[in-house]
Amino acid sequence: MALTKEKKDQILGEFHVHDNDTGSADVQVAMLTARIQDLTVHLNEHKKDYATRRGLIKMVGQRRKLLRYLSKSSPERYASIIERLSLKREDAKISAR
Repeated sequence: MALTKEKKDQILGEFHVHDNDTGSADVQVAMLTARIQDLTVHLNEHKKDYATRRGLIKMVGQRRKLLRYLSKSSPERYASIIERLSLKREDAKISAR
């Protein structure tokens, strides 16, 4: 369930802002997205794993907060990461209302 070192290194290499970057919002969103995808697969098999479901919901909330921060502080990076991770845009939902 946890991300392997190789997978983390791949994500870091793909989403880092500078060479020594390990904790920027871009990298954190990419790591959370990978973990969310893994947990989603797990929960499709184990429907009554409520503890994991709660953890998944917390991760989705954390990713949403990071994306909101990125959209306000750096709209270019926000648009880039949304496109690269194939996520739905939060502002698109707001404008559709």
